[in-house]
Amino acid sequence: MKIVIIGSFPNTAKGQIINRFPKDWIVKVLLPHETTEELNDADVLIPEHIKVDENLLKKAPRLKLIQTGAGYDNVNLEDCTKYGIQVCNASGVNANAVAEHVMAFILCWYKNIIYLDSYLKAHRDEKDLYYKGAELSEKTIGIIGLGNVGKKVAEYCKSFHMKVLGYSHKTFDIAGVQQTDLDSIYRESDIVSMHIPLNENTKHMIDSYAFDKMKPDAVLINTSRGAVINQEQLILALKQGSIGGACLDVYEDEPLKMDNPLRDLNNVILTPHTAGLPDGVKYHKKRYDFFISNISKVMHGELPECRLNHI
Repeated sequence: MKIVIIGSFPNTAKGQIINRFPKDWIVKVLLPHETTEELNDADVLIPEHIKVDENLLKKAPRLKLIQTGAGYDNVNLEDCTKYGIQVCNASGVNANAVAEHVMAFILCWYKNIIYLDSYLKAHRDEKDLYYKGAELSEKTIGIIGLGNVGKKVAEYCKSFHMKVLGYSHKTFDIAGVQQTDLDSIYRESDIVSMHIPLNENTKHMIDSYAFDKMKPDAVLINTSRGAVINQEQLILALKQGSIGGACLDVYEDEPLKMDNPLRDLNNVILTPHTAGLPDGVKYHKKRYDFFISNISKVMHGELPECRLNHI
């Protein structure tokens, strides 16, 4: 049994990942440019930040399973089906972790945690302190996408007595969540939180049109995929004060480039795509336990969970 994991992982995470798998499995954690030879005899591919299409699949004649995290926009399902390879994601496995990250963003933003911490650590006099905050019970959140994570965020926000608006392309009936259209989300929300997959219909879904309709003190949160937001137009909106700020865990280009203007803006909170990784940098125990379970099922001729194509 050989599993190939492709992505950028620090050495600590590599060790944690490899040690999570059964000892008699061969596990290779590789950078994207190291893939060709190791794919020749790979049974399972776990792709991180690499495109999976026919060009790659031709180099992996033994592949039986491609296992992704929650997102799978980097995998061409048609090509995988053509080559007889099962593709599964891990829908819902990191829902709690991501939803908690969203709440951490919200609390940090409205309670000024990052600013107040840095203020005191700079040995500044408290008599000169100035900030604006708010109670969450006074706020309205608009959640775009009511999947596993979006529902969790709604649940948490209701516990803070916030008004919760929801947008989904499907009709839903969730207690305490008012279904509405996108324009109403933009106009009425103090917080807009993104929880949608990236595809041809959602790329750059949030752009200058949305920013023009949002409240001038609204905060945009994104823990889904970076490209659902037009990053250039977001940066312009942040600089011009069209919206109050943004809390971002994902970006159009990852890792976030050193010269990206987002790094220099005071009205943003940034984290490096770690919302779904509560156990350390690039590591989530539940995620890899799910992967191991699914791989075992495929190898024993059983149907895996969260199938994305039918083989």
